[in-house]
Amino acid sequence: MRISFVSDVHGNIDGLARAAEQAEQLIVLGDLLDYVDYHEFGNGILGQIFGAEKVREFAGLRASGDFRALHDYNRAMWDSLSDGAGVLTEVVADRYLEVLEAVGPDTLLILGNVDVASIWEDVVGSRLPHRDGQVIELAGRKFGFVAGGSTRPGFVARPSEQAWKPMVRSAQEFRSVTASLGPVDVLCSHIPPNLAMLRYDRYPGRMEMYGPGLLEAIDSDQPAFSLFGHVHQPLARRTRRGRTECINVGHFQRFPTAFDIEFD
Repeated sequence: MRISFVSDVHGNIDGLARAAEQAEQLIVLGDLLDYVDYHEFGNGILGQIFGAEKVREFAGLRASGDFRALHDYNRAMWDSLSDGAGVLTEVVADRYLEVLEAVGPDTLLILGNVDVASIWEDVVGSRLPHRDGQVIELAGRKFGFVAGGSTRPGFVARPSEQAWKPMVRSAQEFRSVTASLGPVDVLCSHIPPNLAMLRYDRYPGRMEMYGPGLLEAIDSDQPAFSLFGHVHQPLARRTRRGRTECINVGHFQRFPTAFDIEFD
């Protein structure tokens, strides 16, 4: 059985539809939405709602690594709208319906750190559930799924009242969901395990967040594969940890080719 993996779709619906059409079984590892288009500031959800200049400043804050300032700037943008939550819900719902139309109901899918779980569940979840915390058997193997991003261990997030509520869970919750899977043959997540060469993004030149508990699961259970995305330009796309092949399946938005694995 040939299983095709994609991650970081970020709004590339045409490419996603082609991948789904060509796949025997498609698995999507999150970041369906293009919240910010860092190549074309006028595109993406923020560009559509607020315009290119505000997105340019947003991108500059993210590149600088000043995430507290980024959080405050993002909140101020949404607070400038009389009904930010309503505007966001309408835009995101339309994009999630496009995803459903592109891939159909048989795709296996998790959400990434830019995705909004509540809107997904309300709009398409009954037809295409996201598989966070589930173990599914395919081709005689167990596939375990952990969705979303994670805060850094020890970080206590402030209560969020902003319209945009991305799927970023606490480190403790991420670790708990990972542990709940038990031993699997293929460990699927959006963010990578805690290995520097897989976490380091050459642009903007920093370490991206890892999934707490993923590396521990790899070391204890030695799945055949750990598959993920999130880091768009990694220092290394793959490495081996014991018997486990750890592989970034690619930045699908910019390079819309699925990563295929043949399972006998």
